[in-house]
Amino acid sequence: MVILAVFLPTWAWITVREARRDRRPAVRPPRSAARKAAWLALLAYLLGGALHLYGLSYMPFLQPEDACWFKAGHMAVPDSSSALPVSLVCAGEEIVPAWVNPGLLVLAVAAVGLTVASVVLAVRNRRRGR
Repeated sequence: MVILAVFLPTWAWITVREARRDRRPAVRPPRSAARKAAWLALLAYLLGGALHLYGLSYMPFLQPEDACWFKAGHMAVPDSSSALPVSLVCAGEEIVPAWVNPGLLVLAVAAVGLTVASVVLAVRNRRRGR
């Protein structure tokens, strides 16, 4: 047991440390503006998807009256609901927070704008020969 608990982890640590010493540090070229824009666009797409899923968590799925009961305290069928723009109306009151749809709009515009900017910058860099 002592071998398993002490000597094997120590040996593994020494081996990994020695392997790291033998490697030369990798020199990465600086990231281009096109790559940065692409990563930011991907982040905007992911955040927009997460925000949309959050908004959809307010929607009625199996039993519509439960959506109004759990979200607003009314045991009734929703007056209306839609997935885009995200909306759930129970007894004349909007249940989905007011910031969800503007947030979706901002993230969608940012994602599309950054995607276009990434493509334009990549084409421009390729024409310059970089």
